[in-house]
Amino acid sequence: MTISQRIVLFDLYGVIALHQRPGSLAQMAARCDAPEDAFTKAYWELRPPYDAGRLSAQEYWAEVLRLLSRPVDPATVEGLRLADIDSWSRVDSRMVAFAQSLRARARVAVLSNIPADHADALLAAQPWLRSLDQVAFSGKIKAAKPDPAAFRHCISTMGAEAADFLFVDDRAENVRTAQAEGMAGHLFSGLDDLEQVIDGWLAAGSGSAG
Repeated sequence: MTISQRIVLFDLYGVIALHQRPGSLAQMAARCDAPEDAFTKAYWELRPPYDAGRLSAQEYWAEVLRLLSRPVDPATVEGLRLADIDSWSRVDSRMVAFAQSLRARARVAVLSNIPADHADALLAAQPWLRSLDQVAFSGKIKAAKPDPAAFRHCISTMGAEAADFLFVDDRAENVRTAQAEGMAGHLFSGLDDLEQVIDGWLAAGSGSAG
């Protein structure tokens, strides 16, 4: 295994990008005149098939509105869709810079749970993503973490072995699945700790990390 084949595979939200903007779900609930608690429950319960590309944006939002006993009309669906995309649009500029700088020492890729229409919007707004060695979005590859298929997709499409990867995520269940597939895994808690882990992993020349 050569240094050039070393691959750092990043989660996006909670690592390079920020989690959903606070207050966004309340604003979306108000947009469709629904109680915030009920809206939040429907939003997350129906999310997995949307993230995994089994529901389109229109299908997802229609299901949310039906679950809330609210009218399903194109204007409301589109308004909610755009508000949702905006709520997930922020990135951590320090982490973006780090991921880009890391390409001098390793291949860099992203594996993120994100619906297909969100992915299109993010790629348009964050063109630096296109410079990475791979960007795998769940809505595009039809598999969402922690489904092992998501990790196998990255291994296959990058022409690598599982041991070539260090996977970085802020969710323990995703890290555990990556490790079960043969990748090294690191539970993200901040950039300072991550830099030390990556330095040690690259220096060791092995597929293990804490």
